[in-house]
Amino acid sequence: MNERRQKAYPRLTHPLVRDTRDEEFRRASWDEALDRVARGLRRHRGAFGMLSCARATNEANYLAQKFARVVMGTNNVDSSDRRCHAPSVEGLAAAFGAGGGTSSYEEIERTDVVVLWGSNARVAHPVFFQHVLKGVQAGARLYVVDPRRTSTAEWAEGWLGLNVGTDIALAQAVGREIIQAGLVDETFVGRATSGFEEYRALVEPWTLSLAQKVTGVPAPAIRELAHAYGRAERAQLCWTLGVTEHRNGTDNVRALIDLALLTGQVGRAGAGLQPLCGRNNVQGAIDMGAVPHRLPGFQDVLDLDARLRCESAWGTALPPHHGLDLAEMFEEMETGGVRAVYCVGEDPARSSEGDGGQAVRRLKALDFLVVQDVFRTSTAELADVVLPAASGWAESEGTTTNSERRVQRVRKAVDPPGEARGDVDIIRDLAGRLGHVWAYADAEAVWNELRSVSPDHYGMTYRRLEEHDGLQWPCPSTRDLEPPYLHGRLWEADPARRGRRAPFGLVPHVPPTDLTDERFPIRLTTGRRLDSDNLLVPGGSSPSPSRRGECVELCPEDAERYGVVVGEKVQITSRRGSVVASVWIDTALRPGLAFTTLRVPDDEADADQQAPAARCPIAGTAEYKATAIRVDKLPLVTYVG
Repeated sequence: MNERRQKAYPRLTHPLVRDTRDEEFRRASWDEALDRVARGLRRHRGAFGMLSCARATNEANYLAQKFARVVMGTNNVDSSDRRCHAPSVEGLAAAFGAGGGTSSYEEIERTDVVVLWGSNARVAHPVFFQHVLKGVQAGARLYVVDPRRTSTAEWAEGWLGLNVGTDIALAQAVGREIIQAGLVDETFVGRATSGFEEYRALVEPWTLSLAQKVTGVPAPAIRELAHAYGRAERAQLCWTLGVTEHRNGTDNVRALIDLALLTGQVGRAGAGLQPLCGRNNVQGAIDMGAVPHRLPGFQDVLDLDARLRCESAWGTALPPHHGLDLAEMFEEMETGGVRAVYCVGEDPARSSEGDGGQAVRRLKALDFLVVQDVFRTSTAELADVVLPAASGWAESEGTTTNSERRVQRVRKAVDPPGEARGDVDIIRDLAGRLGHVWAYADAEAVWNELRSVSPDHYGMTYRRLEEHDGLQWPCPSTRDLEPPYLHGRLWEADPARRGRRAPFGLVPHVPPTDLTDERFPIRLTTGRRLDSDNLLVPGGSSPSPSRRGECVELCPEDAERYGVVVGEKVQITSRRGSVVASVWIDTALRPGLAFTTLRVPDDEADADQQAPAARCPIAGTAEYKATAIRVDKLPLVTYVG
């Protein structure tokens, strides 16, 4: 392992404090550290932001959002979900009213067609991919939509190598072909959807020839995908960050949902829409209310009944308006609207903002910053107080929620090192210092309170979670189990039982913000690798001895054009800055396309932090996947003597 990187993110074992940011940290007692945090936050009740964590347990996320709303009186709470799957949540909620995947992993094994769109699942989601392989072995046809011919695509019947940022154009060409071929499920569309005629008009210009020109995907491949998906009795459409991390990420998701609405591939066993989450509790952080516009159980803050339910359980009035999301909090740091931040398990200095330099400047400008984490991250180095936390895995009791909405128990196996404490205990004790006595004996007590305010989780007692090896929400009853798929009501003939219709998204194609040109001729996209992501120390580097390491990947033609070979250093420059990385040559790439992981460690910089500042106006997610760059070969250094 790179020794410098290993030392950069040591495990936190005791509280750290300092009087000014110019001083070095010194070790402190828990009493001193928590008293300092209480004093710092008390001064900024009207200008406070809470950042929670998609790696922490449900119980920790529940208390984090409760701390923001009850103790600090604000809905300014968000998590790293904003940078990845917020568009999935917003898109699914706009179509169906619920922001979770509509089916289960097991259904992937019993479907006819699987479409992986913007997802190298074999690498990024290896456990889920085992379900895909079982489906393929049982006869399912697999199609992969990805700019790179990934290792996932090697298992597919068809690979559609689209140009980065042309997902909507491709989806609408697929939709048009389904309509032209007479493959629309007219019963479902007429009964359960709205806006079909407008959708038909929107996709009409997207002929196969036009789509081929814009997306780079051959017309026969587009036609094949449309007919396979449209003719399938059951089909699963799955996506991940290749779809969401764009300035129009929510629109991308809506375009994929439209294909399911067009063909009735939702609300039935084996048919569904599935966003694949990378971190262990992305779905759970959202479900617990660690977002500015949702209370626990995915209930809108503006919903009076939901708000009254929480107010009754928590004993206080709640702000009746949406709070600031992550991007908006950073903007308010610039103007003084946010002066204090409590950061639990997140590292926004490295991973939550497209422009990394700007993020660091804004965090430094805060009056007070407290970081609660497992490791001494880049954000911790900017803090006034650092609190050592137990890991959400192996060192904590609680639950997490995966991509299929399955809540599962996690159990404490070992004690955290040194004086590190669990997130639940820390947040509870800090709330007490600010005048709110929360008498939670353990994580189960926190979970039971969550059950009392979230109807979708009411039936999930710890005992039932253990008996069933986890349960999917909604689970409103302590006796009965709901089907593993959502939105079956859409198939009801009785309008009263069917409820609201699912609207077509009607979204236009727009190109990426960061256009390539003569100065920046290469399109850089980012993603995960099997070893570096699944073994990654949060905020740090991989302990894997991978021969590839962290690098920039070029196709053979581009490597030859720049005169570089494997292992050679190059400078990657965008319109916002530069990083240095080693070269790897990959035949999965096409000319003009480069790839790297989220971290390029040679100069302690993230490739994502060279991304444009453009954000999805609905979800606030930055356009990490479409950066225009140039690649410069570095001169050889000759050492004399």
